Amino acid sequence: MSSEAGRAEVVATSPGGVRVERVITSGIFALDGGEWEVDNNVWIVGDDAECFVIDAGHDAAAILAAVGDRSVRAVLCTHAHNDHITAAPAVREATGAPIALHPADQVLWELTYPGTEPDEQLADGESLSIGDVELEVLHTPGHAPGAVCLYAASLGLVFTGDTLFQGGPGATGRSYSDKPTILASIRDSLLVLPPETVVLTGHGDSSTIGAEATGSDFA
Repeated sequence: MSSEAGRAEVVATSPGGVRVERVITSGIFALDGGEWEVDNNVWIVGDDAECFVIDAGHDAAAILAAVGDRSVRAVLCTHAHNDHITAAPAVREATGAPIALHPADQVLWELTYPGTEPDEQLADGESLSIGDVELEVLHTPGHAPGAVCLYAASLGLVFTGDTLFQGGPGATGRSYSDKPTILASIRDSLLVLPPETVVLTGHGDSSTIGAEATGSDFA
């Protein structure tokens, strides 16, 4: 497990003062009867007054410590595998922020929180603004049916969840995933972004669109 768990790291800042911070949290990913220990990247995007939390996994206390006294506008979920949402209700309870998820991932949400729904739905092409930064929602199914990426053009970066990693696409060997679908999503929605766009992933290290385009079979 990562020795950096719980420590906030600033990875980008906009001219208007919006910061992108990473908090690494650790816990269990569970699906199809299996369990795996994982480190997750939780991303916080905001200024001194307010922020979004992207993928509130495992450790609400670490996430809330990084948020501090800022208002949380929403908890944005790139998809609903349990390791990306386990801390979301606790963050909502502490801050009053709604949880937002693409509706196609309701089937996965209910594996962790049966009989409930997130508070808001994310839609392909939707724009979420905070300070001088806009996040464009890109529906990128394949790893999960409702997987989304969040593209911040002004910062030259994209939050890809588990759709695209350093080294290629996310896993598609478990329930509700499909390899041809994820390859099409990456080719049609991500590889069209500028090659210098920084890829901020759900686990592990960052990459760029250009680096992944040259090293993978998305044609």
